[in-house]
Amino acid sequence: MDDPRHPIRFTPEEVEGVEDEHTDGPLTREELAWELVEILDELSAEELSELVSKNVPSEAHDFFTHYAREFSEGLPIEKSIRARLPNLMLLGYLLRLLEERLPVEPEPFDA
Repeated sequence: MDDPRHPIRFTPEEVEGVEDEHTDGPLTREELAWELVEILDELSAEELSELVSKNVPSEAHDFFTHYAREFSEGLPIEKSIRARLPNLMLLGYLLRLLEERLPVEPEPFDA
């Protein structure tokens, strides 16, 4: 993990660099989300586990697992999708963490 852009190593000051690389003004929330997905997609399972352990409290991870199970109970949701719901919630949590570490608020989604 010698990559200086590695998300595990991002401090609030270093997060500024993500926006500095973007030349068309501030990132929108959608652009920020895609940047995060691209970074996460390049991580190995070990690196992703390290990122989660350093940035997500175990109580939050337990909550996502429990809430997703309760949410999907009784709904016509496939078992494979049900198993991935906690990961989707975790992704949203990591995105919010990144937004909070930015020096300025990202532009809103175009709705």
